[in-house]
Amino acid sequence: MKKNYLLAIALFLISGCSLKHIPIHKQNHKKYHKAVQKSDWIRTALYNEYKQWKKTPFSYGGESSQGIDCSAFVQKIYEDAFNVKLPRTTKEQLNYGYKVPKSSMKEGDLIFFKTGYNSRHVGIIIEKDKFMHASTKHGVTISSIYNPYWKNKYMQSRRILP
Repeated sequence: MKKNYLLAIALFLISGCSLKHIPIHKQNHKKYHKAVQKSDWIRTALYNEYKQWKKTPFSYGGESSQGIDCSAFVQKIYEDAFNVKLPRTTKEQLNYGYKVPKSSMKEGDLIFFKTGYNSRHVGIIIEKDKFMHASTKHGVTISSIYNPYWKNKYMQSRRILP
């Protein structure tokens, strides 16, 4: 009986001491965990969509797995992954959401490039330095924003997702 009583007191003291620290730790952990979960969820959704579209050939004006252009690809990804309806053309997508600095881009942001005098290209940031897009050369693929070609053509980034 005395052993049980001492054991109960010991457990009470141990848990009493540790409880003082748990709420603060949990609160900080929840904030961190929530932020990580949000970007992880977006990244996961984007990679799942990418797997379905990978190597789909580029087709100007195309909107299917038989062939797709960059703005249709972005439009379909946003609708399927996030249930967000975007305009059909790159020119219209350039006015959607709000501008973010290149240094602040995150998963899900749109990235725009000026590829010619009057032509634009759009993709979606899938990780800090990578974007997925429908490339005229490679079809649906993932490229680095630090690739010299893309780096020199960068125009702006826009955030649609909260």
